[in-house]
Amino acid sequence: MDAVVFDLDGVLVDSEQTWDEVRRAVVAEHGGTWRDESTRAMQGMSTPEWARYLVEDLGVLLGADEVAKVVVDGMRQRYADGPPVIDGGPEAVRVVGERYPVAIASSSPPVLIQAFLEATGLRDLVRVALSSEQVDAGKPAPDVYLEAARQLGVDAADCAAVEDTTNGLKSAMAAGMRVIAVPNPHFPPDPAVLEQASAVLREISDLPRALGITL
Repeated sequence: MDAVVFDLDGVLVDSEQTWDEVRRAVVAEHGGTWRDESTRAMQGMSTPEWARYLVEDLGVLLGADEVAKVVVDGMRQRYADGPPVIDGGPEAVRVVGERYPVAIASSSPPVLIQAFLEATGLRDLVRVALSSEQVDAGKPAPDVYLEAARQLGVDAADCAAVEDTTNGLKSAMAAGMRVIAVPNPHFPPDPAVLEQASAVLREISDLPRALGITL
């Protein structure tokens, strides 16, 4: 293994529920109709993808660009006092980053990824911080993981990926990475996908040990 690539939402930041709340509010306020499957459908989508989904599938009466701006602005307001960092997340990144090059490959927009890096002091340690906005397709497509590996200068097959949701796990698997799952307790991944992971951890703080790093 030559590098470790982290997802952000649900792995390092407890934000999946916040995304859900903000999007639901926008849908309700702007004439759309939420569906039971909408939460899981959007997990892993890039910003342009979920913005189009809110308009085309849920009927929000705004343009896709405007929807994206309203939702991301809502998330930035929620992050005003700092992102909801998961206990042990930044520490796990630091410990792993002392041994391996590390990257973030996230569906969050760049502004929220940078907010996390600034709040945790990880900007200099994380060599690549990539949003799926910056590639052709969001998760479960492998694009964001493949590009993160390319920017790190390593083969995707020589990377470990840390993920929490069904679409995230599928994305990293499709990239050919060794996948370590930290299942999201609010939105548990599909058991059939989860069983394909190389390892399943209860908490992100268990990651260094799973990678054979002695604390």
